[in-house]
Amino acid sequence: MKNNEIVSYELVEWFQNYKRDMPWRMSKDPYKIWLSEIILQQTQVIQGTPYYLKFIECFPTVHHLARASEEEVLRLWQGLGYYSRARNLLHTAQFVHTHLKGVFPDSYKGLLELKGIGEYTAAAIASISYNESVAVVDGNVNRVISRLFQIGALQNEGKTIIKKLAIELLNKSKPADHNQAMMELGSLICKPKNPKCTICPISVHCMAYRDNLIQNFPPKLIKKTQRVRYFNFIVPLMNTGKVFLTKRTDNDIWKNMHTFPLIESNEELEHNALFIEVGKVFGNFEVLNITTFKHILSHQILKATFYMIKLETHSKIQILNEPLNTSPLFALNPTSLNFVGATFKKNNIFEVEIKRLREQYSLPRIITKYMENKEISAFLSSLCL
Repeated sequence: MKNNEIVSYELVEWFQNYKRDMPWRMSKDPYKIWLSEIILQQTQVIQGTPYYLKFIECFPTVHHLARASEEEVLRLWQGLGYYSRARNLLHTAQFVHTHLKGVFPDSYKGLLELKGIGEYTAAAIASISYNESVAVVDGNVNRVISRLFQIGALQNEGKTIIKKLAIELLNKSKPADHNQAMMELGSLICKPKNPKCTICPISVHCMAYRDNLIQNFPPKLIKKTQRVRYFNFIVPLMNTGKVFLTKRTDNDIWKNMHTFPLIESNEELEHNALFIEVGKVFGNFEVLNITTFKHILSHQILKATFYMIKLETHSKIQILNEPLNTSPLFALNPTSLNFVGATFKKNNIFEVEIKRLREQYSLPRIITKYMENKEISAFLSSLCL
């Protein structure tokens, strides 16, 4: 046997004996494999599993998912982040339902034609559902092969070399088990930090382990600088147990999801200056609470301040019932407030019952995180009585 065949044999044998019990591994259904792979992009198994189970319960087939609204899908997805995945999920389900009669393409090349499915996801579905001999290459596989063969840079030429080696290493008779074994090994054993080399089933073949260079592979890439944004959320409450909400429609984070009215600035704002502008929209109000925290996304750091205010009257808010108009409800002074943008639109702000907020509207994690604060939660609950 060639060395690659030995490595693959030992890897598959290890996987068959020690693989984790995951709900999507009980099926070869391409819908379920596709759903699990989309959810697990940028998401760890322990976090993604409950979401997978919720989706399967609500949408047991691609036909059920295709008939869902975007709001329903985003609401189930909230908390996972990377919301374009959810929108692509719905788009692809509708395409498969309408144009392919509910049948997923049965080849790697065919799967690549679907929106939101890249090389990795197509390879995973094709090998697991259809036993096609195509190698999966994701972050875990990159790391395993980089250490196994001491491959340096993971950009350009390095990526090409790793993909070539992944194909050569692939167990052609058992591609499903092989691919899952490679991903499982990277997730459980060949971790980025503190890998468990002493219990690795293929450590005897690993060049980095042999030369005591495990921590040098894969080489660390220079991280991109994260953009810092300053978000000022206005949380306007009414004694009627309602709050104002807005829907984000721009091509930015959280597109088509709901937040409290938002003002973005270039830096932290002086409270009183902001209150003057907010008063022009909502009239007289009482400041109940100001909460500030940092929320970190993959390429952005959000410094968020929530201004909970209690409205005294509805009189200033009547303009919200005017015909559609895309202009802002008010103009912030860019000199004094370093204004970037606001979602106070005449056609894009509406009243919502607080008690129905989380069950009826898709909210980004930054909003639910705020509402889960004990003091905030207790106060909102008191308004609903």
